[in-house]
Amino acid sequence: MIKIRLARGGRIHKPIYTIVAADARCPRDGRFLEKLGQYNPSAKEDNVLVDVKVDQLKYWISKGAMLTDSVRTLLKKQKISLK
Repeated sequence: MIKIRLARGGRIHKPIYTIVAADARCPRDGRFLEKLGQYNPSAKEDNVLVDVKVDQLKYWISKGAMLTDSVRTLLKKQKISLK
């Protein structure tokens, strides 16, 4: 099963998360299929999500990928529609 989830990166106390499409059996920060964007929680409200590839998100969802709750919430807050 493919999941669209967050992979942690950055420094101690300054995380930057990458939105990735990954196999559910792989570890959180392990192997992934494709990078789909970035989430910077320490940025200002309007620049929280950066370089989100909406067309690729739609592609993976059409192939049966599932969004995790955290990614779904982030996309909803930034008003990114996947329909």
